[in-house]
Formats: sequence, C-alpha cells, structure tokens
Amino acid sequence: MTDDILKRLDRLESRNEILELIAKYCQACDDRDVPLLRSIFTDDAEVRSQDGMMQGKGIDAIMEMYRKRFEVLAISVHWTHDNMIVFDDTDTDRATGQCFCHAEAHRNGQTLVGSLRYEDEYRRTNGVWQFSRRLLKFLYYVPVQEYPEALGSKKRMRAYGDQRDADYPETLDCYNTWARHYEGA
Repeated sequence: MTDDILKRLDRLESRNEILELIAKYCQACDDRDVPLLRSIFTDDAEVRSQDGMMQGKGIDAIMEMYRKRFEVLAISVHWTHDNMIVFDDTDTDRATGQCFCHAEAHRNGQTLVGSLRYEDEYRRTNGVWQFSRRLLKFLYYVPVQEYPEALGSKKRMRAYGDQRDADYPETLDCYNTWARHYEGA
C-alpha cells in the first residue's frame, strides 16, 4: 500500500475511534461510570465550560469536578448529533473537533433541558484516542417549564437559579453576520 492510502485509512479508523470516544463520554456521564470517564481523558487534560461553572485541569481535578456534578445530578441523558473532526496535518496523533449535543437532566429537584457544543482537542496516546481538552458552550440550559420563553431570549442560561446570557451564538466569530441576517426579519 502507498503511504497516501495508509494515511487515509488511519484517518478513517481514527475518525471512527473519536466518534466512539464521544459516545463513551455520554455513556460514562449518564451511567455514572467513573472508571470509563477517567479512561477517556489524557492525564493532562482540561475540561471547562465557557460560563465558568465547570473547571478541571489534570485528570484528578477533572474527576473531582465530575464527582461534585454527579452529587447533585439525579438522572441525565446526553445525545450527540453531528461532529466535525479535523486532523492535524503535522501530527497524526492529534485532532480537533466540534460536537453538537442535547441533554436532559434532573438536578437539584429540577428538570432541565440543554443544547450545547463541545470544542474538543483529541490526542492519541499509546494507540488510544482520548480527550485532551473539552470546552463546553451552551445555546440554552433551562428548566423545562421555561423552555418556550427562554428560547426567544438572550438570557438562555437558567439552570443555576438566575438568568444569564447564553454562550452562543452571540459569542461566535460569525455573530455579526448572524445578527445582520435577523435584523431585517
């Protein structure tokens, strides 16, 4: 086989492995499978949310962050939809991506719904793809009864007892184009 074919085959296999990694994250969070959750992050990984509510750097800090989240979380379900994965042309063991998701959860006695994106960095270590960085951004995260009204508001972050601006689309680089489109509507 030529080097080009081997490179393309590696990328196809790697893409499938990264998609499975993303699915394992959902499974680990929803099943509270702490050993699985620990296994999908590099030792020096970083996980944080744009709103500052989640922050963990290094595997032990990440696991402590999830332990605290699981303490207040009853049931949850995460669905991933589309994923964009871009491989590093200079390092076959690195890739970046975006993962588009929805989640439902019962936390602190309240049923919540959310739409979110993860901006990811992936690293292959000893032949295994893992997360080396995850940045969580919310389009909305609201109590289910507030969903109809919240979606029409910029204050779409309502899971913590107050109303805050959502993470996107208002903070996206393309927001000016996005906003101009709706100004005329």
